[in-house]
Amino acid sequence: MNTSIKKITLGTVATVTLSLVGIACQDKFLEIPATGQLSGTQLSSKAGIEGSLISVYAMLNGRSERLASASNWLWGGIRGGDANKGTDPGDFSSINPIQRFETISTGDVASTWRGKYEAISRANATLKLLASAGTDVSASEKKRIEGEARFLRGFNYFELKRLYNNTPYVDETVDYAAGIEKVSNTVELYPKIEADLKFAYDNLPETQSAVGRVNKWAGAALLAKVYMYQKKFTEAKALYDLIIANGKTSGGKKYGLVARYPDLFKASNDNNEESVFAIQAAANTGSVNNANPEFDLNYPYNTGPNGPGNCCGFNQPSFEYVNSFRTTATGLPLLDGSYNSAANAVKNDMGVLSKEAFTPDAGNLDPRLDHAVGRRGIPYLDWQDFPGADWIRNQPNGGPYSPKKFTYYKSDVGSLQDNSSWTPGYSALNFPIIRFADVLLMAAEAEIEVGSLTKALEYTNLVRKRAANPASFVTKAGAPAAKYVIAEYPATLFASKDDARKAVRFERRLELGDEGHRFFDLVRWGVAAPTLNAYLAYEGTKLPTTLGGATFTANQDEYLPIPQAQIDLQGKDVLKQNPGY
Repeated sequence: MNTSIKKITLGTVATVTLSLVGIACQDKFLEIPATGQLSGTQLSSKAGIEGSLISVYAMLNGRSERLASASNWLWGGIRGGDANKGTDPGDFSSINPIQRFETISTGDVASTWRGKYEAISRANATLKLLASAGTDVSASEKKRIEGEARFLRGFNYFELKRLYNNTPYVDETVDYAAGIEKVSNTVELYPKIEADLKFAYDNLPETQSAVGRVNKWAGAALLAKVYMYQKKFTEAKALYDLIIANGKTSGGKKYGLVARYPDLFKASNDNNEESVFAIQAAANTGSVNNANPEFDLNYPYNTGPNGPGNCCGFNQPSFEYVNSFRTTATGLPLLDGSYNSAANAVKNDMGVLSKEAFTPDAGNLDPRLDHAVGRRGIPYLDWQDFPGADWIRNQPNGGPYSPKKFTYYKSDVGSLQDNSSWTPGYSALNFPIIRFADVLLMAAEAEIEVGSLTKALEYTNLVRKRAANPASFVTKAGAPAAKYVIAEYPATLFASKDDARKAVRFERRLELGDEGHRFFDLVRWGVAAPTLNAYLAYEGTKLPTTLGGATFTANQDEYLPIPQAQIDLQGKDVLKQNPGY
């Protein structure tokens, strides 16, 4: 999406959120026309409908509902063990019980619900406007706009499905002013989601005038992902075959892997050949909400002028996540889970002040570690060597590491980074909701289940081969900054379905860590309880006051509770609460 599109004032688009607390609109003052209100004719014009559609895209980063962002750094990352909340215990303390799986049905759970339904209400408003479109909207434009709106609606219902299981389904045929409070959550969402995404795939063009808009192949990729969550592997494989052979970005680039892994996380390289569906970001547009506002707290702490952001130490990578990058003498991951053992755990400076001596880890590591995590003594992008405790707000609470993937470069300051707000922590770096490496690894899973183990190995090794490119290693004084040893998987590790599954699932963690996938992957694989309880037990020994004693409860914690305010308003006979809450 180009910058001019992002500058459209979203407040002019009339929407109603399915936050049912605010639906009872009988007060007389609500009947007074708003100042500057647009007429129906204006809204039904091409410009009005396009503005309404852009307002749906705008909700991808959550806007005022930070944790409703599709980045899912809390819901998919922290809950999946990629990171912990970090910072101080009292800062944004509502996240503390969430990372311990002591979630309550208010607060962040409710705000995320509101954000997703705001996006859905905007999509429905767009579709309603489209039904009364003026003569300046051509038939092909109607089909395109409907395809984009339905893709975005389907995506937001998919988010709700992954977060809360079944939730009320409301489309453009429902009258928001009467009866909406009687819509239950007993209808299965997946058929509705599939219908929207099939329409998008069948009707969207391959290329778009603005590269940030979704296209036909984004529709295919999201539909295939929805199939994977339902274990419809045959249907997913058929789509992945087409996507890998023929897919292209909205800008017309054939899908492929970016040659250098770190270039995925540079704002100057946004909308590259690996970008399938991304939250678009722009800096210096007059509003930091057009940047990536959900990440303004997720930077190293107290960096001063020689580091990024300067606030606030959230989303600190976990010890286990860092340990998972340990490799063998032949460059393979420790698929037996022994990476957390005392002999294999990555050396860290926990409890060591930055001014004190520290012996860096000298063992074999996957090079992607130092593109994802700030570690002491390793260059932190183009800023300086990560200094350790000086950039950590509270090591006993969050550990010694900082996130790195979605941090702006020093060379971005003032151009691809925004200095207009309370913190410089806003950048033009897009967030990838689906990228081609994700597609390849999903396709590998589908091949394991209903296709060829040889093809699964091929797809997985494409990802590892890119990671092993020496040109992408973090360097220091002209040499690799750590002992990076990585190799492609041998055929022997894909000789059986069980072994292949283990390898592909582990590769997803290494490749896609801190990108909001991990928790949802664990749930769809059916291994969330044993995996997360093992993680919590280990991490609790490192951060006892943060995660000590925390447990994941099977058949409960796979989903969040339905927000209590919604149940209170609609009644228990309308909304069914999830088990265990």
